[in-house]
Amino acid sequence: MPRPEVLERIKTAEDDAEGIVEEAEADREERIAEARERADEIRAEAEREAEEAAERRLEEATAEIEAEAEEIRQDGEETREELIAQAEAQMDEAIEFAIAQFEEAVHAQT
Repeated sequence: MPRPEVLERIKTAEDDAEGIVEEAEADREERIAEARERADEIRAEAEREAEEAAERRLEEATAEIEAEAEEIRQDGEETREELIAQAEAQMDEAIEFAIAQFEEAVHAQT
């Protein structure tokens, strides 16, 4: 094979190789861009899911706190009613005691 033909074949092979490398680099860049885009999508989805989970936890905690607060209010109301009942039951005794103390004080002065 004459030298010019060999050189031409080498040049053609180099051009082909350069084209393959350029195509591979372009493919690589495209894949990297797609991977970054997918990573952004995954990150956005994860953030959305995290926000939704946080909202659910907040709603659950709020409902739990409200239920506990209602239970505390009911317990307080029951305690108040019991104290009122006890005070009313002891009112007659307190009045009698106050009258007795007053009478003693009056008798002590006379």
